[in-house]
Amino acid sequence: MSPCPRGTISYRIKPGDTFNDIAKRFNTTAASLISLNPGVDPKNLRIDQSICIPVRRSVVPCSPENRYIIKAGDTYSKLSQKYDLSVDTITALNPGVNPINLQVGQVICLPARRRRRPK
Repeated sequence: MSPCPRGTISYRIKPGDTFNDIAKRFNTTAASLISLNPGVDPKNLRIDQSICIPVRRSVVPCSPENRYIIKAGDTYSKLSQKYDLSVDTITALNPGVNPINLQVGQVICLPARRRRRPK
């Protein structure tokens, strides 16, 4: 399969995955997955097969130096520990972002000065 188009992410099929389950997990629809992945038989998904998934990125108004791109495994709790911020602070900086449904590639705001501290 060719690389996924802009506005999508690549996903590898895991054992037990169905388009319906994947759609729920990524806040989209099975119909969107079918449309975005022509040639993929939703009734015959193969483990490690790559598909493209549309992502809705919430745009949070903040200056470029304060933008943070969500990576796999990120949660507000983990980010608060990593950058010494409270979850309440991160929530307040990102109105309209659902912290329970963060998407890889989604942009949120975190103070740049906090992110530069050495590990």
